[in-house]
Amino acid sequence: MELRVLVADDQALLRGSFRVLIDTAPGLRTVGEAGTGAEAVELAERERPDLVLMDVRMPEMDGIEATRRICDDLAGVRVLILTTFDLDSYVYSALRAGASGFLLKDTPPADLLSAIRVVASGEALLAPSVTRRLIAEFVRRPGPAQPPPAGLDGVTEREREVLTLVARGLSNTELAEHLHLSPATVKTHIGHLLAKLRARDRAQLVIAAYETGLVRPR
Repeated sequence: MELRVLVADDQALLRGSFRVLIDTAPGLRTVGEAGTGAEAVELAERERPDLVLMDVRMPEMDGIEATRRICDDLAGVRVLILTTFDLDSYVYSALRAGASGFLLKDTPPADLLSAIRVVASGEALLAPSVTRRLIAEFVRRPGPAQPPPAGLDGVTEREREVLTLVARGLSNTELAEHLHLSPATVKTHIGHLLAKLRARDRAQLVIAAYETGLVRPR
């Protein structure tokens, strides 16, 4: 099955480079290029790609707002955010808007292609460094936790344990080792958490965990 990718970046040279890279990779194909956030939303609505490779800083409408509109209106379309700076202040906003991943523009080509496949498959690409910045953001923000989402009361003790470790950046393999569970069992627990917390993917689980106070920063 071919994965359809939309490339959104205000630099034509970068867009062209990403397009060549994607179109020469097995099982991937670009379905359009956007130079602004508004164009990205319009093209996403028309083409319904599997994934949007989204720059943060673009004219007319930035990548954060474009991501929010795409994720709110187009079910099944994933967004992978690209940025130049690892300490980009947009990390929290991008993930809160519904992005399923966050990647640096200087990421090696093979890793970028792998990231596209991971995010398009429904998984989240959330590096430990990004998770740490998310936690730091919640530590910095004062005030009570937001009201818990529907289904929070149905989270079991084991699922709470899994969610705590997910929110601290552990991968499924690390979770399995830490909890002495099989990878399949870990995946099942995460699936239950996604359903109960109405989360789109792993990135949204982390957001939900900290915003509701179910998991608190150390």
